[in-house]
Amino acid sequence: MASTIALKRRISSIKNTRQITKAMQLVSASKLRRAQDYAARSRTYRELAYELLARLGAIDEVEQHALFQRREVKRRLYVVITSNSGLAGAYNANILKLLTKHIREDQKSKVSSRIIAIGTKGAQFVRRLSDVELEGVYPSFGDQPTANDVRPVLNTIIEQYENQEIDEVVMFYTLSKSSISQQTLTMQLLPARTEEPDDRPKLPDVSNFEPDIETVIEQVTTRLIEAQIWQAVLESLASEHAMRMVAMKNATDNANELIDDYTLEYNTARQAAITQELAEITGGAEALNG
Repeated sequence: MASTIALKRRISSIKNTRQITKAMQLVSASKLRRAQDYAARSRTYRELAYELLARLGAIDEVEQHALFQRREVKRRLYVVITSNSGLAGAYNANILKLLTKHIREDQKSKVSSRIIAIGTKGAQFVRRLSDVELEGVYPSFGDQPTANDVRPVLNTIIEQYENQEIDEVVMFYTLSKSSISQQTLTMQLLPARTEEPDDRPKLPDVSNFEPDIETVIEQVTTRLIEAQIWQAVLESLASEHAMRMVAMKNATDNANELIDDYTLEYNTARQAAITQELAEITGGAEALNG
């Protein structure tokens, strides 16, 4: 049995840790509410952008546009959204596991893999991989990212795709379904979608474009892809706060259990020490009387 001094130090250390995890839980809970509201306000816009991309893809003239052209995939670019810090449960691990799976499939298919990491945790992981090129690293964009924050990522992938440096762009992010439910998802960004999802209502046929169809495709497609990247960043941010809040709550609960266990052990050890001291005093007194 550990000494009472060692047990007292353990209890004090765990209490200090509990204060930190409790504070991080409260901070994450506060940030989560704002992040969820921020993400929810733009979901409708992102869904409409998704549908409009599908509608544009059904037009014959779109096949001539660089962002809709499909090629044999020899070089694939991944946009991976992670966090700058840890202590968020399996948030980063789930995304990186999905990335690893796709990279292995690329290696089997003799496809070159390139990575753009949003968040330093993803960049740290990619730097340890062999035969994978890290194209760029972008730190997380704060609690309220804007379209201007994601524009450098957008410009990079569009420039490389139009120059045929890459043949496909895939994004990994985490969808925030609720405070306790998150899902890692894969989204193809380029070539732009040419099929309308089955669960979406069919849009009416488009007959007129202003000023003309070439201008619409050229200017609108880029903005619609930007909307998808931006929404993915917002969803990932809400998921990060949710998973960190749950992780810190679990850590706080575990600390409470450890404190209870060590307190019981401390009281037992102290009682044993008192009993031993009384026995020694009694034995000494009897020896003197004898």
